[in-house]
Amino acid sequence: MFDHQCTACEKRQLIFTSQVTSLTNTDHGIVVAFTCWCGAAQTLVTGSKATSTSKVTLAA
Repeated sequence: MFDHQCTACEKRQLIFTSQVTSLTNTDHGIVVAFTCWCGAAQTLVTGSKATSTSKVTLAA
């Protein structure tokens, strides 16, 4: 699970693995596609090549 601020509803919520729809390796990092609790499709780029100013917390 990880936390994410939705661009549609603007709420910061925990995203669970059941909400993840795909993981794609790219030159910029790993693109995680998922569905927010509000139903909006969202993406997050993570990994060592990701450039982000927000802190992401991952848990097993």
